[in-house]
Amino acid sequence: MAWAILDTGVYVAHWGGSLSSEALADIRRAFIIRHSTVVLSELRRGTHTPRAVKLVDELHRLAKHCWEPTLKDWWDAGLLIRSIGDAEHWEISKRREFQNDALIALTARRHGAAVVTLNHRDFGLLAKSLTIQILAIPTVTAGRARQR
Repeated sequence: MAWAILDTGVYVAHWGGSLSSEALADIRRAFIIRHSTVVLSELRRGTHTPRAVKLVDELHRLAKHCWEPTLKDWWDAGLLIRSIGDAEHWEISKRREFQNDALIALTARRHGAAVVTLNHRDFGLLAKSLTIQILAIPTVTAGRARQR
């Protein structure tokens, strides 16, 4: 069975109701899920309600197998962000925002894993540069599929 990392937006969409439990179950049937320390940190940083804090704390407690970026991943992320950022004419704020996505993608590549994400555009750019598998899933809002 193939490995995968769920991007931050997948958790947020599921907890917010725009990604169904059935869709998440389909992903879990198709992949062995490993947690990214970058994703866990993003989730923790973004919690603002007691419910969200509880969900993230529980996920962290249950995350027995966590993958983290290596020193080489951090080093490679700098070059990757510079290359893609220059090609896309990004300002510094977008490059900073992109760093965590690059670290998630580099970690996935090192483990031969796919990245499951709702962020089709940014991870699509990473997939081209890194030749990694990206599973870009839509969310459902008001009965319609929506892609970012």
